[in-house]
Amino acid sequence: MRACIQQRFHQLPHTRFSFLHPPRIHAYTVANVENPSAPSREDYAYANVFLWNTMIRKQAENGDITRDPPLLYYIQGLRTGLRPNGQTFMYLLKALVCGKNVNEGEEVHASVVRTGFASSEFVSGALLGFYVANGFILQARQVFDEMPQPGLVLWTLMIRAYVCLTLPGEALELFRTMRRVGVMPDMVAMATVVSASGLLGDLGVAKTIHCFIEKSGVEVDAFVSSTLINTYGECGSLTDAYRFFQETAMKNTVVWNTMIHQSLEHNNLDLGKQLFDSMPERDVASWNSMIRGFANVGQYEEALALFHDMEISVFRPNTLTLLSTLSACASHGALEAGAWIHSYVNNNDLNRDGSLDSSLIDMYSKCGDIAKAIQIFEESPRRDLFTWTSIICGLAIHGHGKKALCYFSEMNESQVSPDEVTMVGVLSACAHAGLIEQGRRYFQSMEKVFGLAPKIEHYGCMVDLLGRMGCLKEAYDLIMGMPMEANEIIWGSFLSACRVYNNVKLGEVAARRLLELDPRDPWGRVMLSNIYAEEAKYDRSMGLRKESKEKGLKKSPGCSSIEVNGSVHGFLVEDNSHPCYNEINSMLEKIEKLMN
Repeated sequence: MRACIQQRFHQLPHTRFSFLHPPRIHAYTVANVENPSAPSREDYAYANVFLWNTMIRKQAENGDITRDPPLLYYIQGLRTGLRPNGQTFMYLLKALVCGKNVNEGEEVHASVVRTGFASSEFVSGALLGFYVANGFILQARQVFDEMPQPGLVLWTLMIRAYVCLTLPGEALELFRTMRRVGVMPDMVAMATVVSASGLLGDLGVAKTIHCFIEKSGVEVDAFVSSTLINTYGECGSLTDAYRFFQETAMKNTVVWNTMIHQSLEHNNLDLGKQLFDSMPERDVASWNSMIRGFANVGQYEEALALFHDMEISVFRPNTLTLLSTLSACASHGALEAGAWIHSYVNNNDLNRDGSLDSSLIDMYSKCGDIAKAIQIFEESPRRDLFTWTSIICGLAIHGHGKKALCYFSEMNESQVSPDEVTMVGVLSACAHAGLIEQGRRYFQSMEKVFGLAPKIEHYGCMVDLLGRMGCLKEAYDLIMGMPMEANEIIWGSFLSACRVYNNVKLGEVAARRLLELDPRDPWGRVMLSNIYAEEAKYDRSMGLRKESKEKGLKKSPGCSSIEVNGSVHGFLVEDNSHPCYNEINSMLEKIEKLMN
């Protein structure tokens, strides 16, 4: 590594480092300043180190370290006789974190030890942060353990490192060690420890930590309060989270938002709405939590209504708001509302960087306007993984398989690597277009070419494709060879294919597996009954229907929806619950008379 750095150094113009030479330093430090006495050697050394550190710091701030690697500046400074100080190493490590240069970081670590700065808590903290940022927790722990008497800051950094790398057990064990050696935590340390107990998901541990906070006298600020609420929620106890929320005196907007978020995460929409309505002060995050919460549980109409309420309030929707609202429109099939939001985005110049394009493409695709989705994609300045995936999946669900695969080829040519969701879209496109050879090839290429292990969704797409094309034996073998258990969707898809191709033997196998997975679902019995009927095995068909009737099993009624004036109205079979039921029936009767 050092040889590579030195080779790179010799390729650079010598004048780039000329600021380090004493004849130049006088101009930098005392120009335009009246000073009859010449600067001393100490003045030169101090000024040189200051400029040296400044150059390294600028590299860290700019974030572009490929052209001028910070270690080059460091090595040249050493060659000119400069001695690094603590700030030199802190700036250098910060710059190297930006570039993920682990080997160079280890070079700096060796210099820290050689120059005697390993005992500096600030330098050790920077080293620890460098290793954690690159995922080297063992090296970070070694830096920590080599400190003779680490202070509270370093203890907190190490505990937080374990939390950031999702190692809550190690974080809590280190906290116990910290208490045994007599180091008293502050509120920052306690918030980190509380987060660790939340990651662990152990309610008993969370309550123990909470009890320690109360007994120790550690100040409970808004940060600790919100972390405790989150922790109780992550441990599955909304009751304890709400009890603490009611008891704590620290209730700023962040704490209120945290309690609302946990209420919605636990699907307690009533409590979330109650808290939202009673908030003394709201912010954009409050609105976003409510809109996202209602959208996540399928109450898209309420989510859209909240968006419209927000739009007329003093708060302006941001990107997160629009992402949640467009998702609600897509899931609800609310094309008119989605188009209105698109217009709102354009009128307020909220999509200048194209960050909303993938959500807009997804919304238009799921709401039935694939032509508009294609238009947005073609005009998008942002051709990233998400926009490519959105258009490929959108075309797939509309049955435009060949066009979806053309876009996938363009995506590969653009050197954008697909992810698991992209491959679901690709395999789905093959299924809808009946492209069995391409489907097999893309499925096999997932691991070989793209390094993606097929998940259950990809197996489901392949079973669907093989079933549609009548390759039932191959589909069955694929199911039996899956590395995971097939779910209801896969067996249901296979059963549907068995019915289409009247394969009673495999249909019976699929129906039996479906009944094992969900004995109360009548769909498998109905499908198998239809297969028997088509094969003139009426006794078996009637036996299944009788069994379903005796057990009180009923198919879920079909549902249709229509969007009128921005509102989506849903109708079930034999449903008379709509508030305009009588008017609708009256109009249908008039239409029927006109048609006759």
